Amino acid sequence: MKLIIAIIQPEELPEIKEELIKRKIYKFTVTNAKGQGKEIPVREVYRGLSHEVTLLNKIRLEIALNDEFVNDAVNAITSVAKKDGDKGRGKIFILPIEECIRIRSGETGSEAIG
Repeated sequence: MKLIIAIIQPEELPEIKEELIKRKIYKFTVTNAKGQGKEIPVREVYRGLSHEVTLLNKIRLEIALNDEFVNDAVNAITSVAKKDGDKGRGKIFILPIEECIRIRSGETGSEAIG
């Protein structure tokens, strides 16, 4: 079992959602996030002078899935989000899940993820 956390551009969410559903990945969570990568220069001033830090709107997409669906999920995200030479496309993190428990039924493990 794995947890995929993807930080993506907000305008790409509808297409990524469609790609995930085409690959039979239906369960995911979406939250708004703010962040900064190399796409914006950071200007800081020390000792009382004002500094500007600009944070951009991003989407945090979280998908808990069984191991056999990991490649499909990554491919769905990258097929939409990857644009050659364009900075700030986002990141994908893949983490192991120690345990999953479905609250309603008490199922555990890969059965609980679905």
